[in-house]
Parts: sequence; structure tokens; C-alpha cells
Amino acid sequence: MDPQPNNPLHGITLDNEVEISAIRAQGSGGQNVNKVSNAVHLRFDINASSLPEAIRERLLKLGDQRISKDGVVIIKAQEFRSLEGNRAEALRRLHELIDSVAVLPKRRRYTKPTRSSVKKRLDSKTRHATIKAGRGKVSE
Repeated sequence: MDPQPNNPLHGITLDNEVEISAIRAQGSGGQNVNKVSNAVHLRFDINASSLPEAIRERLLKLGDQRISKDGVVIIKAQEFRSLEGNRAEALRRLHELIDSVAVLPKRRRYTKPTRSSVKKRLDSKTRHATIKAGRGKVSE
């Protein structure tokens, strides 16, 4: 993953704050799915993490279904057949979730429509209204 130049998380590692457990994967897979625990359940407690306060608050406000009411991120990865592949995928998803709130969105710059664009819009509305008015019943 390429770190963004203005990313405030640059250099922060969360590997020691993540709890990863191996579980059995769901779905088809023949006999192998019953024997081997290749899926990964990742748990990350936002409140107990070493993330900066601003990022922690934005993560908790995020309406993501992977974040529980207690502030714990739960990610289940079962895409790959290997445990290492699923572990890497779960960590990638966690970093992606944190990166999504790490950079502040740009503030909206309020603008005012130009006088000519307002005039054009009103003229168009008037023209359309006269066309529609001409479709009514004809009185004699």
C-alpha cells in the first residue's frame, strides 16, 4: 500500500493492537472446509488504540456496519485458501477503513450563480410554461 503524502497515519503501525483469530470458512470447499481453519476474524478496538484522537472520533462516527456499538472493528476475511492470504486481506481492509477517515475532505466553497445563468434558467422555464399552456383545451 502506497502511503499518501498528507496521510497523518504515515509511520503508525497497528499490528500489536489487532487481535486476529483463525476460524472455519463458510461456503463450499469440499472436505477441506471442515478440517482447516483458514478464514480470519480480525478485531480492532478503536477506543484502546494508539490512533490520533481526531481519527478515532471520525472512525466512531462512521456509519460502517463493521464497527460495533462498543467501538470495535470486526472484519472477517475468507477470500483466499491460505490463512496468510486472509490475514493480509483483513489487515488491508482495516488500513483501508482507517485511511478513509484519515484525510479530511475538502471544505465546500459556496458559489453564487452568475446573473446570466439565472436569466437563462428563468427564460427556459417561461418558454417551457408557454409550451405547456398551449396544450390545454381550446376555448371558442
